Amino acid sequence: MPEDKKRKGGNLTVNRRATHDYFVLEKYEAGIELVGTEVKVVRNGEAGLNGSYASAKDGQLYLNQVRIPPYAFGNRFNHDALRTRRLLMHKREIRKLQALSEQKGLTLVPLRLYLTPRGLVKVEIGVCRGKAQEDKRETVKRREADREAHRAMAKHYRG
Repeated sequence: MPEDKKRKGGNLTVNRRATHDYFVLEKYEAGIELVGTEVKVVRNGEAGLNGSYASAKDGQLYLNQVRIPPYAFGNRFNHDALRTRRLLMHKREIRKLQALSEQKGLTLVPLRLYLTPRGLVKVEIGVCRGKAQEDKRETVKRREADREAHRAMAKHYRG
Protein backbone atom coordinates (compact mmCIF):
# COMPACT_ATOMS: atom_id res chain seq x y z
CA MET A 1 0.00 0.00 0.00
CA PRO A 2 1.40 3.48 -0.84
CA GLU A 3 2.85 5.34 2.12
CA ASP A 4 0.44 8.30 1.82
CA LYS A 5 -2.58 5.95 1.93
CA LYS A 6 -1.63 4.36 5.27
CA ARG A 7 -3.67 6.07 7.96
CA LYS A 8 -4.12 5.61 11.67
CA GLY A 9 -7.12 7.94 11.94
CA GLY A 10 -8.97 10.52 9.90
CA ASN A 11 -11.48 10.84 7.10
CA LEU A 12 -11.60 8.15 4.46
CA THR A 13 -14.41 9.71 2.45
CA VAL A 14 -16.73 12.70 2.96
CA ASN A 15 -20.23 13.25 1.55
CA ARG A 16 -19.90 16.89 0.47
CA ARG A 17 -23.20 16.72 -1.36
CA ALA A 18 -25.01 16.13 1.94
CA THR A 19 -24.07 19.54 3.39
CA HIS A 20 -25.04 21.17 0.09
CA ASP A 21 -28.48 19.54 -0.14
CA TYR A 22 -29.42 19.26 3.57
CA PHE A 23 -29.38 21.09 6.88
CA VAL A 24 -27.65 18.77 9.35
CA LEU A 25 -29.61 18.89 12.62
CA GLU A 26 -27.83 16.19 14.65
CA LYS A 27 -24.83 13.89 14.17
CA TYR A 28 -24.33 10.33 15.40
CA GLU A 29 -21.43 7.91 15.24
CA ALA A 30 -22.02 4.31 14.20
CA GLY A 31 -19.91 1.28 13.49
CA ILE A 32 -20.38 -0.38 10.13
CA GLU A 33 -20.49 -4.10 9.46
CA LEU A 34 -18.05 -4.80 6.62
CA VAL A 35 -16.62 -7.96 5.10
CA GLY A 36 -12.84 -8.36 4.79
CA THR A 37 -12.33 -7.09 1.26
CA GLU A 38 -14.56 -4.06 1.94
CA VAL A 39 -12.31 -2.94 4.77
CA LYS A 40 -9.29 -2.98 2.45
CA VAL A 41 -11.08 -0.91 -0.18
CA VAL A 42 -12.41 1.61 2.38
CA ARG A 43 -8.95 2.02 3.94
CA ASN A 44 -7.60 2.87 0.48
CA GLY A 45 -10.17 5.71 0.31
CA GLU A 46 -12.10 4.26 -2.64
CA ALA A 47 -15.59 4.29 -1.07
CA GLY A 48 -18.26 6.75 -2.23
CA LEU A 49 -21.16 8.17 -0.19
CA ASN A 50 -22.93 10.19 -2.91
CA GLY A 51 -26.63 9.33 -3.04
CA SER A 52 -26.46 7.08 0.01
CA TYR A 53 -28.89 7.07 2.93
CA ALA A 54 -29.62 5.17 6.13
CA SER A 55 -32.89 3.44 6.97
CA ALA A 56 -34.31 1.65 10.00
CA LYS A 57 -36.03 -1.71 9.67
CA ASP A 58 -36.92 -4.34 12.29
CA GLY A 59 -34.93 -2.64 15.06
CA GLN A 60 -31.78 -2.42 12.90
CA LEU A 61 -30.18 0.46 11.04
CA TYR A 62 -28.96 -0.11 7.47
CA LEU A 63 -26.79 1.90 5.11
CA ASN A 64 -28.03 1.84 1.50
CA GLN A 65 -26.43 2.84 -1.82
CA VAL A 66 -22.88 3.21 -0.45
CA ARG A 67 -20.47 2.45 -3.29
CA ILE A 68 -17.54 0.30 -2.20
CA PRO A 69 -15.99 -1.13 -5.39
CA PRO A 70 -14.75 -4.74 -5.45
CA TYR A 71 -11.23 -5.30 -4.17
CA ALA A 72 -8.75 -5.45 -7.06
CA PHE A 73 -6.91 -8.47 -5.64
CA GLY A 74 -10.06 -10.22 -4.39
CA ASN A 75 -11.21 -13.64 -5.48
CA ARG A 76 -14.61 -15.18 -6.14
CA PHE A 77 -15.68 -14.29 -2.58
CA ASN A 78 -15.37 -10.56 -3.34
CA HIS A 79 -18.26 -8.37 -2.13
CA ASP A 80 -21.11 -6.71 -4.06
CA ALA A 81 -20.38 -3.00 -4.61
CA LEU A 82 -23.82 -1.63 -3.61
CA ARG A 83 -24.96 -4.13 -1.00
CA THR A 84 -26.91 -2.98 2.06
CA ARG A 85 -24.67 -2.74 5.12
CA ARG A 86 -25.78 -2.94 8.73
CA LEU A 87 -24.87 -0.13 11.12
CA LEU A 88 -23.85 -0.92 14.68
CA MET A 89 -25.39 1.29 17.37
CA HIS A 90 -27.04 0.96 20.75
CA LYS A 91 -30.73 -0.01 20.66
CA ARG A 92 -31.91 3.23 22.24
CA GLU A 93 -30.02 5.24 19.60
CA ILE A 94 -31.51 3.12 16.82
CA ARG A 95 -35.03 3.64 18.22
CA LYS A 96 -34.43 7.40 18.45
CA LEU A 97 -33.12 7.59 14.88
CA GLN A 98 -36.02 5.47 13.62
CA ALA A 99 -38.50 7.85 15.25
CA LEU A 100 -36.69 10.85 13.77
CA SER A 101 -36.55 9.35 10.27
CA GLU A 102 -40.31 8.72 10.34
CA GLN A 103 -40.99 12.43 10.89
CA LYS A 104 -41.98 14.31 7.77
CA GLY A 105 -39.05 16.01 6.06
CA LEU A 106 -36.24 14.30 8.01
CA THR A 107 -33.84 11.77 6.59
CA LEU A 108 -30.71 9.93 7.76
CA VAL A 109 -27.69 10.69 5.60
CA PRO A 110 -24.12 9.39 6.03
CA LEU A 111 -21.79 12.38 6.26
CA ARG A 112 -18.38 10.71 6.34
CA LEU A 113 -16.51 7.44 6.73
CA TYR A 114 -13.46 7.62 8.95
CA LEU A 115 -10.92 5.56 10.85
CA THR A 116 -10.60 5.71 14.61
CA PRO A 117 -7.09 5.78 16.09
CA ARG A 118 -7.59 2.07 16.91
CA GLY A 119 -8.13 1.37 13.20
CA LEU A 120 -11.92 0.81 13.25
CA VAL A 121 -14.07 2.08 10.37
CA LYS A 122 -16.90 4.32 11.60
CA VAL A 123 -19.61 6.27 9.80
CA GLU A 124 -21.04 9.62 10.89
CA ILE A 125 -24.81 9.75 10.36
CA GLY A 126 -26.62 13.07 10.17
CA VAL A 127 -30.30 13.69 10.85
CA CYS A 128 -31.02 16.07 7.98
CA ARG A 129 -33.76 18.29 6.61
CA GLY A 130 -33.73 19.08 2.90
CA LYS A 131 -32.79 22.55 1.69
CA ALA A 132 -34.94 24.49 -0.73
CA GLN A 133 -33.29 26.16 -3.73
CA GLU A 134 -33.37 29.57 -2.00
CA ASP A 135 -31.56 28.11 1.03
CA LYS A 136 -28.79 26.76 -1.21
CA ARG A 137 -28.37 30.19 -2.81
CA GLU A 138 -28.22 31.83 0.62
CA THR A 139 -25.51 29.39 1.73
CA VAL A 140 -23.41 30.20 -1.35
CA LYS A 141 -23.85 33.97 -0.78
CA ARG A 142 -22.81 33.65 2.87
CA ARG A 143 -19.75 31.56 1.94
CA GLU A 144 -18.66 34.10 -0.69
CA ALA A 145 -19.16 37.01 1.71
CA ASP A 146 -17.02 35.25 4.33
CA ARG A 147 -14.34 34.59 1.72
CA GLU A 148 -14.32 38.26 0.65
CA ALA A 149 -14.05 39.40 4.27
CA HIS A 150 -11.16 37.02 4.86
CA ARG A 151 -9.36 38.31 1.74
CA ALA A 152 -9.87 41.93 2.82
CA MET A 153 -8.47 41.16 6.29
CA ALA A 154 -5.47 39.34 4.82
CA LYS A 155 -4.77 42.22 2.42
CA HIS A 156 -5.07 44.74 5.25
CA TYR A 157 -2.55 42.89 7.44
CA ARG A 158 -0.11 42.24 4.60
CA GLY A 159 0.23 45.95 4.20
